[in-house]
Amino acid sequence: MNMKTILMGAVAGLAIAPAAFAERGADGHVNIIYWQAPSTMNPYLSGGTKELEVGSLVLEPLARYDETGAMVPFLAESVPTVENGGVSADLTTITWKLKEGLKWSDGSDLTSEDVKFTWEYCTSEGGGCAQTEKYNDVVSIDTPDDLTVVVTFGVPKPFPYGPFVGAQAPIIQKAQFESCVGEAMASCTDQNFAPIGTGPFVVDEFKTNDVVSMSANPNYRDPMKPAFATATVKGGGDAAAAGRSVLETGEFDYAWNLQLAPDVLADMESKGMGHLESSFGTLVERIMVNFTDPNPALGEERATAAHPHPFLSDIAVRKALSMAIDRELLVEIGYGAAGKVTCNVLPAPAIYSSTANDDCMVQDIEGAKALLDEAGWVPGADGIREKDGVKLSLLFQTSTNAVRQDFQAIIKQWWSEIGVETELRNIDASVFFGGDAGSPDTFQKFYADLEMYANNFDGTDPEAYMANWACVQAPRPETQWQGNNMPRYCSEEYDALVAEMAKTGELEKRAELAKAMNDMLMQDYAIIPLVYRGRVSAASNTLGGVVMNSWDSELWNAADWYRMD
Repeated sequence: MNMKTILMGAVAGLAIAPAAFAERGADGHVNIIYWQAPSTMNPYLSGGTKELEVGSLVLEPLARYDETGAMVPFLAESVPTVENGGVSADLTTITWKLKEGLKWSDGSDLTSEDVKFTWEYCTSEGGGCAQTEKYNDVVSIDTPDDLTVVVTFGVPKPFPYGPFVGAQAPIIQKAQFESCVGEAMASCTDQNFAPIGTGPFVVDEFKTNDVVSMSANPNYRDPMKPAFATATVKGGGDAAAAGRSVLETGEFDYAWNLQLAPDVLADMESKGMGHLESSFGTLVERIMVNFTDPNPALGEERATAAHPHPFLSDIAVRKALSMAIDRELLVEIGYGAAGKVTCNVLPAPAIYSSTANDDCMVQDIEGAKALLDEAGWVPGADGIREKDGVKLSLLFQTSTNAVRQDFQAIIKQWWSEIGVETELRNIDASVFFGGDAGSPDTFQKFYADLEMYANNFDGTDPEAYMANWACVQAPRPETQWQGNNMPRYCSEEYDALVAEMAKTGELEKRAELAKAMNDMLMQDYAIIPLVYRGRVSAASNTLGGVVMNSWDSELWNAADWYRMD
């Protein structure tokens, strides 16, 4: 089957039963809690989910993915395909048509120039855009009229839906951001904290790593929506407090990312104030392995490709760390039915899921010891293995969260059994995922040997996601520490697979390439996957219209939320 014919099945009309809204703002106020507080409202300056999702209340793409993973139009009239003439027969161009009459929240017209500028902004020289992989292979964008956008790729692009699709690639206003390109991106505080958008809400006040106060967008394209006049997105605390605020006290209407033990969630839900919303997408809890040296003595070259890691450069060490982990136990204590053992960073859709790494499903402490022995890592007098004066003593960091701290503690114990010393660090999630180039504690800076977190991608096609581990995606000073290749993994063979997938149309062949990239990362132990996680959030029993979505932002249809009696 050819990708040209598959694309028609990948797009669909938005199939959500509309609520019977009386008028915009009639339902008063909605309280949302993202206990990992956003540090910016500009998703191009952070790879963190919290920024992408809270930002989606204000900024929108041309199209996004619904709860089934189907592509649906938002700012565009329809999703272009070869069959409807929107994608050229040679697959080198895609033409988007904007809906007529779209307004920015300041009342000005949204035009094709804003779309073109968004690409120029993210790809500007010297900038620190976190989503550059979304614009891979784009060579030009033409705007023949105010409503038409023609994207041209340098290679045939069987899947041309990276640019401007999904929560990771929304449209920003040229008039507001045109002075914020390149090195100025991160310094435009007013713009980054309060972007002018087309979404259902506008930012009234932004307090970084704390709270966002919003009100209904007076120029939103549906005059009856949103139902809520105002909204608060509160950050801080932890997942347990967030869950209680919806499920037990009713203080909040929606709580995101309840990364809690299953028995804790069940007890909260039994109180009857709210209910859990959950679904599986592509979210994987994983350990990232630093291929570079994070030693502070290296100064500006710390955690850069200029200095390979003193012991994690040895594949035997990386493999032994993975072998020592009991993933079944992690699932049991951390997620229950909301988790599955995985040996892949790409667990879904099923056509892309590899079985080549399934040996990780069984813990092998003795095998890990034997592997380290064979590689010359010998236990010292203190039981810690060493070689050539280098000790297997590592710093393992993650965000502050009860489940993650439980995981850290038990993994530290397993690693001690194979002769590896582990120091644990946990960092407030708002800082860890914040993307602040000036902070030493972000997951992009990666000033540690190992770090644990979860990530996923928009939609069901993994092309842009797998491109995250191309050499060019490594965060470094030149990119203001933005980029998604946290391990600083770099392989010419891997980069060649990324380029080949970008021009491959046959679905089965694309699946082979995606699996090959996944397997290379897994078998080089650049990433140590732990748990294939379902998303779990909570909604008040008085909040209607919520449609859980694991393929895009969870807040993707907030314009359709309303208050039930």
